[in-house]
Amino acid sequence: MEDVLVPIGVVGMLFIGLPWIVLHYVTKWRAAPKITEEDERMLDEMYNLARRLEDRLNTVERIVAADNPDWRPGLNAPQTPTQYSLDRTHSRSN
Repeated sequence: MEDVLVPIGVVGMLFIGLPWIVLHYVTKWRAAPKITEEDERMLDEMYNLARRLEDRLNTVERIVAADNPDWRPGLNAPQTPTQYSLDRTHSRSN
Protein backbone atom coordinates (compact mmCIF):
# COMPACT_ATOMS: atom_id res chain seq x y z
CA MET A 1 0.00 0.00 0.00
CA GLU A 2 2.82 2.39 0.86
CA ASP A 3 4.50 1.54 -2.44
CA VAL A 4 1.54 3.13 -4.23
CA LEU A 5 0.89 6.14 -1.97
CA VAL A 6 4.42 7.57 -1.98
CA PRO A 7 4.72 7.89 -5.79
CA ILE A 8 1.20 9.33 -6.02
CA GLY A 9 2.06 11.89 -3.32
CA VAL A 10 5.33 12.85 -5.03
CA VAL A 11 3.67 13.22 -8.43
CA GLY A 12 0.87 15.26 -6.85
CA MET A 13 3.39 17.59 -5.20
CA LEU A 14 5.38 18.00 -8.40
CA PHE A 15 2.47 18.63 -10.75
CA ILE A 16 0.00 20.36 -8.42
CA GLY A 17 1.85 21.77 -5.42
CA LEU A 18 4.90 23.25 -7.14
CA PRO A 19 3.00 25.07 -9.92
CA TRP A 20 0.51 26.32 -7.35
CA ILE A 21 3.28 27.90 -5.26
CA VAL A 22 5.00 29.39 -8.32
CA LEU A 23 1.79 30.87 -9.72
CA HIS A 24 0.81 32.20 -6.29
CA TYR A 25 4.00 34.22 -5.97
CA VAL A 26 3.87 35.35 -9.62
CA THR A 27 0.43 36.85 -9.03
CA LYS A 28 1.63 38.47 -5.78
CA TRP A 29 4.59 39.97 -7.68
CA ARG A 30 2.33 41.39 -10.40
CA ALA A 31 -0.11 42.83 -7.87
CA ALA A 32 2.67 44.58 -5.93
CA PRO A 33 2.64 48.39 -6.12
CA LYS A 34 4.86 49.88 -8.80
CA ILE A 35 7.48 52.58 -8.19
CA THR A 36 6.04 55.99 -9.01
CA GLU A 37 7.87 59.04 -10.34
CA GLU A 38 7.73 60.54 -6.85
CA ASP A 39 9.45 57.44 -5.46
CA GLU A 40 12.15 57.69 -8.14
CA ARG A 41 12.73 61.37 -7.30
CA MET A 42 12.99 60.51 -3.62
CA LEU A 43 15.51 57.75 -4.37
CA ASP A 44 17.56 60.16 -6.49
CA GLU A 45 17.54 62.74 -3.69
CA MET A 46 18.59 60.11 -1.16
CA TYR A 47 21.40 58.94 -3.44
CA ASN A 48 22.64 62.50 -3.93
CA LEU A 49 22.48 63.14 -0.18
CA ALA A 50 24.43 59.96 0.55
CA ARG A 51 27.05 60.91 -2.04
CA ARG A 52 27.42 64.41 -0.52
CA LEU A 53 27.72 62.97 2.98
CA GLU A 54 30.39 60.54 1.79
CA ASP A 55 32.29 63.42 0.19
CA ARG A 56 32.10 65.35 3.47
CA LEU A 57 33.33 62.35 5.42
CA ASN A 58 36.25 61.90 3.03
CA THR A 59 37.11 65.58 3.45
CA VAL A 60 37.07 65.29 7.24
CA GLU A 61 39.22 62.16 7.07
CA ARG A 62 41.75 63.95 4.84
CA ILE A 63 41.89 66.90 7.26
CA VAL A 64 42.37 64.63 10.27
CA ALA A 65 45.00 62.59 8.43
CA ALA A 66 46.87 65.78 7.54
CA ASP A 67 46.83 66.93 11.20
CA ASN A 68 47.73 63.53 12.64
CA PRO A 69 49.90 61.33 10.38
CA ASP A 70 49.43 58.23 12.60
CA TRP A 71 45.65 58.33 12.23
CA ARG A 72 43.99 55.83 9.91
CA PRO A 73 40.29 55.89 9.09
CA GLY A 74 38.31 53.25 10.92
CA LEU A 75 41.10 52.06 13.23
CA ASN A 76 40.42 54.47 16.09
CA ALA A 77 36.64 54.17 15.94
CA PRO A 78 35.08 52.44 18.98
CA GLN A 79 33.47 49.10 18.27
CA THR A 80 30.46 49.69 20.52
CA PRO A 81 28.74 52.83 21.80
CA THR A 82 29.78 51.95 25.38
CA GLN A 83 33.42 52.54 24.47
CA TYR A 84 32.83 56.27 23.97
CA SER A 85 34.32 58.33 26.76
CA LEU A 86 32.69 61.54 27.93
CA ASP A 87 35.84 62.56 29.81
CA ARG A 88 37.90 64.65 27.40
CA THR A 89 40.92 64.91 29.75
CA HIS A 90 42.10 61.38 28.93
CA SER A 91 44.05 60.83 25.74
CA ARG A 92 43.63 57.81 23.51
CA SER A 93 47.19 56.70 24.15
CA ASN A 94 46.38 55.71 27.78
